[in-house]
Amino acid sequence: MARGRFISLEGGEGAGKSTQLEALAEALRGRGLAVVVTREPGGSPGAEAIRKLLLEGDENRWNPRAEALLFAAARSDHVEKTIRPALDRGEWVLSDRFLDSSLAYQGEAGGLGIEAVRDLHRFGSLDFLPDRTLVLEIGESEGATRARVRDGNAGDRIGSRPPSYHAAVDAGFKAMATKEPERVRLVDASGSQATVTARLLYALADLLP
Repeated sequence: MARGRFISLEGGEGAGKSTQLEALAEALRGRGLAVVVTREPGGSPGAEAIRKLLLEGDENRWNPRAEALLFAAARSDHVEKTIRPALDRGEWVLSDRFLDSSLAYQGEAGGLGIEAVRDLHRFGSLDFLPDRTLVLEIGESEGATRARVRDGNAGDRIGSRPPSYHAAVDAGFKAMATKEPERVRLVDASGSQATVTARLLYALADLLP
């Protein structure tokens, strides 16, 4: 049995990841592929428990190093319990966020440094990487508007951080796309849902059977 493929969707707040994750999964299933949809932080029982610790509470609940360690711990369990077994069964795994979010949010915007966060991943998940990472790009004002519509006035600990933080996140994603162009692809998230899904499929064309 051929090994499955692991695809992560990334992007800033309001980029439409969750919507596109489901649309992309449906499109891939329409091509006869078995697809597992998951998310980070979370995706396994242990990682879902850590998700609550990360996203609930006030802004100062965790210092940046503790936050990065929690994400790395959740990811380690997610990879071992959910992602690798599905790939071994020949299934495609689509994840709403993965390592590149930690690199952009904690490494770049949080000031820990991308390599420091990557070192945690090397230890916790043996540097396991997606076959392709698709970063949804959208203008800052449109993304903020979408996020407000989605969340109302109360976002989670990370989503409610100031615009300067999220601008640094976007810069981090762009830097990773420049550094790893074969794995990380930037995808225009403007336009209709169907149009964006078509762009995502185009960005996966070389991996599709």
